[in-house]
Amino acid sequence: MLLRLIVLALLLLNSLSVFGQSGTIKGRVVNESGQPLPNVRVTLQPIGSFQRTPDAVTDREGNFQISDLEPLSYRVFAWLSTYVYSTNLDDLWSTSHRVGDSVTLVLTKGGVITGTVTTQTGEPVVGVRVVARMINMADSQVPQYLSPHMLERTTDDRGVYRIYGLATGTYVVWAGGKSEVSADPNAFDGDVPTYSPSSTRDTASEISVQAGQEVTNIDIIYRGVPGRIVSGSARRWDAGEHTGLSISLTAVAKSHSEWRMSTYLDANSKGFMFRGVDDGDYDVTVVSASLNGQSAIGSKRIKVKGADVTGIELIAQPLGSVSGRVVLEESKATECAGKQRPLFSETLVSASPDGSPEAGSHPQYRWFMGLPASPDAQGNVSIKNISTGRYFFEPQFRAKDWYLQSITLTPAAGAKTDASRTWTTVKSGERISGLTITLAQGGASLHGEVVLKEGETLPEKAFVYLVPAERDTGLDALRYFTSAVKADGKIALSSIAPGRYWVLVKSENVVTSVSKLRLPDQAEFRAKLRREAEAANTTVEFKPCQNVSGFELPLRLIGSVP
Repeated sequence: MLLRLIVLALLLLNSLSVFGQSGTIKGRVVNESGQPLPNVRVTLQPIGSFQRTPDAVTDREGNFQISDLEPLSYRVFAWLSTYVYSTNLDDLWSTSHRVGDSVTLVLTKGGVITGTVTTQTGEPVVGVRVVARMINMADSQVPQYLSPHMLERTTDDRGVYRIYGLATGTYVVWAGGKSEVSADPNAFDGDVPTYSPSSTRDTASEISVQAGQEVTNIDIIYRGVPGRIVSGSARRWDAGEHTGLSISLTAVAKSHSEWRMSTYLDANSKGFMFRGVDDGDYDVTVVSASLNGQSAIGSKRIKVKGADVTGIELIAQPLGSVSGRVVLEESKATECAGKQRPLFSETLVSASPDGSPEAGSHPQYRWFMGLPASPDAQGNVSIKNISTGRYFFEPQFRAKDWYLQSITLTPAAGAKTDASRTWTTVKSGERISGLTITLAQGGASLHGEVVLKEGETLPEKAFVYLVPAERDTGLDALRYFTSAVKADGKIALSSIAPGRYWVLVKSENVVTSVSKLRLPDQAEFRAKLRREAEAANTTVEFKPCQNVSGFELPLRLIGSVP
């Protein structure tokens, strides 16, 4: 089943690119002390695709190099038994690298949870699966991706289990129930999972784990309660060709990291069945992949209480899509002559949901829904598999002398709108066209530092903001910029639209990224920020393609303005 799901993922993304260019990504893998780690497997993944490049293995000095790469945007991953990343996986998924980059990856020894699984009479339970799933990361955020934050092992002849390679965070541990990562049958698949110490999920112990720490005596007294059966049929809304159906049963909870079962039906199968289901509320979801990469999804919420639930009918409805173009606008300024243009193959266009439950639905399928897309050689781009909800569009590109000038939307039957000021609503199956993202040459950059007076100290978390000072640009969200102030006071911003700006530093009530700062919902924050910046009255002016260096910014921490 796992192999089938991998094949399904590849077909969902419709990304069958062939690697054969001369580009290289190299780097080094070290531990938390900076010491090299040899024999680490390093893999690359083109963003928006599940296509794999050749792996590399680090040498004695922790160095690696992967060559013959197309000029795309990549994620870089390192794998070493018992080790985990020093940062969380959600951050790694939001970080991109390109051909020519040198990457340093830091791994640290993972944590361990160990204990026993016994019967009510104290006898060892042999060969039962035990799962540790992260419910909160080190920064108390809920993991956005299920599988990378879950590990399972099987008890030995003493009923002892040992789960290693755990990242820092908070976990729940359970025994029994069907595996999420293995199709191999197990004698305990039909049982309701027993959470440590001997409970359901509602009263399960929450276990804090630190990287490198071993948490012992997390024992489970196995209840051995047979679960209910959930069964039904699934199909697409049409009779079009598809690769099969993926069905999942997910416990309804506030956390995105909850218990789940999944199964796969080939193109000729209709019925599905889950065993070992406890009483509670669940989402039953079907996903259907078509050969053109445009998929369909359908879901029903059910309640299991004291009896099997049968006869469920799932119909996969088409997901939405947004298509358009990325346009490059050249500058006539002599300062910009000969500057590097953005490469479409390294450019990504994302559709960010507004955070509502509707737009954030189906978190178990986040790995393929609404993935960032790269434009083709002519700049045409299409973001596929978007669920119903409101979205904001954001390009990521690699050319510091260019900046994001505008985002507009001109549907086939509608007037042109400024998509940088409003959310764009996407409905089920809707094909929205007419998106135009204009990147303009002439981007400037700023390098400098926050200057401290005697007795002043830099706050632990401070951010520098650029706010448009010209009256006609004050409402343009794309003219607002922010970046974290480094521990040594250094500041750096790039891809800045030419013009005059106010500059200020804030450490409280801050928005921590350019992406969030520009969202339609942040209009009130930007208005307050502009009043604060105007009161501070520290200005800087940028000409096209100008690099302002050595800029000195007084600390002047700004409070809120009514």
